[in-house]
Amino acid sequence: MSQRIQKMTELLHAALTVKDLNIEDQSHLHAGHAGAKDGRGHYALTISADEFTGLRQLRCHQLIYQALGDMMQTDIHALAIKASEPKA
Repeated sequence: MSQRIQKMTELLHAALTVKDLNIEDQSHLHAGHAGAKDGRGHYALTISADEFTGLRQLRCHQLIYQALGDMMQTDIHALAIKASEPKA
């Protein structure tokens, strides 16, 4: 696991009651892309957390961005998110 994915995992678990989490580094798919030139990565995130129950997707995304904090400016160029409430 890359250091960035490890840090993302730690931050999400610290901020949310995560039930399921998968982070995929897709940076290799964007080689040569303008956003990749600064060294920040492209990631796909699939997450379910108790805090998402009853929330709209926009609010779920906001909670994720808040949890990731400065990484959104320093380490992450693009983040594709699939957020859901835990399954019963």
